[in-house]
Amino acid sequence: MKKGFALFTLLAFLSMGTFTVFAQDETNTGNVEQTSEDVSETTPEDNQSSEKKKKRDKKDDKEEDENIHQIIKQKFMEGGPGFMGIVLLCLILGLALAIERIIYLNMATTNTTKLLNDVESALNSGGTDAAKEICRNTKGPVASIFYQGLKRSGGGIDEVEKSIVAYGSVQMGLLEKGLSWISLFIALAPMLGFMGTVIGMIGAFDSIEAAGDISPSLVAGGIKVALLTTVFGLIVAMILQIFYNYLIAKVDSIVNDMEDSSISLIDLLNDNK
Repeated sequence: MKKGFALFTLLAFLSMGTFTVFAQDETNTGNVEQTSEDVSETTPEDNQSSEKKKKRDKKDDKEEDENIHQIIKQKFMEGGPGFMGIVLLCLILGLALAIERIIYLNMATTNTTKLLNDVESALNSGGTDAAKEICRNTKGPVASIFYQGLKRSGGGIDEVEKSIVAYGSVQMGLLEKGLSWISLFIALAPMLGFMGTVIGMIGAFDSIEAAGDISPSLVAGGIKVALLTTVFGLIVAMILQIFYNYLIAKVDSIVNDMEDSSISLIDLLNDNK
């Protein structure tokens, strides 16, 4: 009897423990499902808020760019259309010449090592005519100088050197074409700005004289308008100066290649005479 009662009590405890475990599992499962539902419900809202923030940032950037453009236009008009228009014309013409020179100098750049190897191979295989054909089909001032030197190779090394020096000067003039105009605009833009400043200051003093009193707002407004021309003139000069220095460095590089390759051509003709 006691054994049966003990067995019944043990089974009762086990059944209660199992029920408790199942209840806890169901509770945890419900919490997990509820959490996943909350996450699924909050995720689209978060995505929408992030998208709205991105759109807001883009809109702010666009408005900021528009504000900068409006400020530049406003300051340009405040400086006076007369001198400011001339300064702007200097910038446009200077940039046009600089872009044209950049394109020309990049097209004039030649791989001198490859050209020398091709000319040497042509001299060894087909003679001077084959070498001249190689130079004729190659673009750039170096190939043109090679062609002139090979064209006069029948008269000796002295004739070749004279033709290279003479034609090298011609090619150097072509490379430097237009640079003097860019330097003119670099010097002219700030000068026009200073002139506009002086004329603006004269106008400010005329206004003071006409008013018969020194008003701070009148003086400050006249000085501000006068100084705007100087600011824009200096900006134009700095922009064009960067392009000018790049072009000068490019011309010097091509001239050095011309000189080195010309010496190599003379040595090559001297070895194959």
